[in-house]
Order: sequence, then C-alpha cells, then structure tokens
Amino acid sequence: MAARHEQAERTNEKGFGTVIAALDVGTSKVTCFIAERDSQGELDIIGIGQDTAEGLKAGTVIDMAAAVTSIGTAIRRAETMADKRVHNVFVSVSGGAPQSTYADISLDVSGRQIGNTDIQHAFETANAGNAVEGREIIHAISTAYDLDGSRGIRNPKGMYGNQLRVQLHMVGVAHGALRNLLTCISRCDLDLEAPVISAYASGLACLVEDEKDLGVTLIDMGCGGTGLATFAGGELVWTATVPLGGAHVTNDIAHGLTTPIASAEHMKRLYASAIGGPADNREMIEVPELGEPELLSARQIPRSLLTGIVRPRLEETFELIRDFIDSSGVASASARRIVLTGGASQLQGVGDLASEILEKQVRLARPLPIQGLAESAAGPYYATCAGLLLYAAEHYDEPQIRRPQREHPISQPAGGALGRIGQWLRANF
Repeated sequence: MAARHEQAERTNEKGFGTVIAALDVGTSKVTCFIAERDSQGELDIIGIGQDTAEGLKAGTVIDMAAAVTSIGTAIRRAETMADKRVHNVFVSVSGGAPQSTYADISLDVSGRQIGNTDIQHAFETANAGNAVEGREIIHAISTAYDLDGSRGIRNPKGMYGNQLRVQLHMVGVAHGALRNLLTCISRCDLDLEAPVISAYASGLACLVEDEKDLGVTLIDMGCGGTGLATFAGGELVWTATVPLGGAHVTNDIAHGLTTPIASAEHMKRLYASAIGGPADNREMIEVPELGEPELLSARQIPRSLLTGIVRPRLEETFELIRDFIDSSGVASASARRIVLTGGASQLQGVGDLASEILEKQVRLARPLPIQGLAESAAGPYYATCAGLLLYAAEHYDEPQIRRPQREHPISQPAGGALGRIGQWLRANF
C-alpha cells in the first residue's frame, strides 16, 4: 500500500511518473536513457548507459542469458549516472518481422459525446478482427476519423455525432520474438511500459512536423537490419524491416579482404564509401591479415578495392528498400522524401547512392535536440533511444492495445547528474 501511495505521488495527470526510462536493444549495442519530465512535459536527460549487445542478432534474442547481462549492464550504468532506480521501461522492437495491417471500424455513438472509451473500443475491435496466430499487435494508430460523413477530423474526443468511423494502422510482430525480449527485461527486474517499433521511434526523433505531415519515409540503417517508417498526415502509416544492415557491410569487408571483423569495422568507419572518387586508386589503406599480429602483417590496398566491396552491398540494400516501398502501396503513394538515420547512414556517399536508387530527395538526419543530451550522444546512433523518450512524453496518453500494470514506484529521487553525463561522454567518445 505504501508503494502504491508513493507511486501516486510521483505520477502526473497522464498516468506515469516524472522519470522515464528508454531502452534501445540493438544488434551492436544496448542503450538506456533516463530522463526527467517536468510539469510542462519537457524532457531533461539525466542518465545514459550503454553496453555491447551480446546474445542479440537483428533485434532478436539468440542467447537469453547473454542478452539479460547486456540489458542489465546498460540500465545499471544509466541508473548510476542518474542516481535513480527505474522499474519501468519503454523498449524498442526491431525483431519479429514488423508488419503493417489496416482496419476500418465504424461505431454507433447514438448522438452522445465521444470519449476515450469509444476510441479504445475501436482499437480493441480492430485488434480482435486482425488477430493472427503467432503475432501480436503492439501499435494501433488512428490515421483518419470520419464523423457522420465529415472527413479530416484530427481528434473526435468531445464531439457529438451518430456514426464514428476510425481508420487504423496496426503494427504486429512475431509473438515469440517479442516474448523473448520482454522475458529478458523481466529478468532484469523491470516492467514493460510499452514496446515501440524502432523505426517509428527514430522517426519521432529525427523528422520535423512538416515532413511527417507532407509524407516521408525514414530509413533507419542499423547494424543488423534497416527499419522503414512512412509518415503522412502527421501519423505513422507504414513500417517494415529490411534484413540488411551495417554488419553485413562489415562482414563483406572481412571476407573480401581476409581481415578480422574488428579491422573490417574500423576500415568501414574510416575509409568506406558508397561512391568512388578519382583519387581512390592512388590512396592506399592498410589491411591487417586474418590470424596474424596486426602490426606485423598489414598489407596495403587501394581504397577503390574497399569501395568495390562496400558499394554492391549498399546497392542491394537500397534496391530491396525500393522494392519494399513499391510493394507497400501506402509508402509509395505517401512518401515523396527520404530521411536517412542510424549508424550505417554515416558511411560516405550513402545519401547520394540512396537518392540515385530510390529516385527521391534524400537528407541525412540526427535526433532533434533534447535537453541534457550532449552533442556527442545526439548522433544517428542514438536516434531510436531519443525517439523512445519522445514517444513516452507525447503519445503515452493515447489509447493503447494493451498496457501493463505497474507494481513499483517509478524512481527513487536523488541528486543531479549533469557532471556524470559529461564524464560518461568523455569516457565513451
């Protein structure tokens, strides 16, 4: 009872505490952001934690014990910096083959005032009607409302009418993959606040309002895969995941040059380019030999050879993205612009290659500013985690398919953390 009372004191009118934890579970790293939310809804990041991702591949758990260790370490490091204990997290979901489906629900409201209960009923009706064995819907997003034939309604709550029509975009993932991820979180003594598709979160962090209104597809180029999220009319209207990412480029380099994975990653970050240059045949780079001491076995190759390995994989990735967009119908019709983010988007020439293959205007993006997030941690690598915080702040009060009960107080207050954030950045960048 005391715990419930303590939680109530730290909960605002939207039903969650002033401290929010975001957990991005990726292929190469696990990142946790802890932020405080003031009475005006503004966020201030007070804790950052990160660990190498073990037991995870393309957003899917492949070794639960190792994944639990990585997740727990990232969270503890963020808690130490923030000097707060968190019990609930918003978590990114990139595995489980995210897939978009659509529903059109009509409700008889009999002339009364429309409330949250009506919207929730529409969501639950759509969920029941679109249930697929082995998959679970984690997002149900209203894309359009129609009240007694009047279209273009943004929010019908508080209005009066007889017939309410709700068009919904629903995102489902494989139940097993989601359950494995949530089991890892539970074993870290955490409760799920809400799962959020990774590309959706990245879109919230990187896109400006005009882009989301006019139509845009965000391409989140991660390590194990590439997430796609199309926005139109201010809402997410389509999402998918392409099973190619930065790790595939690294592996191609390692195989093509017979060099260790770590050396291939290093070369990719420093020298790789999607578009060759006139000096590439003259510029030489050192390649350590596989299985030999690095300093003694390095050989030199022209940079053009590295480009010849990297470009075909990136071409394949963007061609597959183009096919996904074209086959969706929704994304093809809605998005006239492409925005790239994620770690793999930082390779030289990626934007130009994307524009060439996708035949759309392309820009490279990083997360929009959040108070307390230093420049060093505000790059594309952290777009998803930043977006999870924005989702928590801006979308938590919307009706959801499901929401777990919270049994713990959200945090334990303590001192500030600006100094600790600076120390973390100096140690990690």
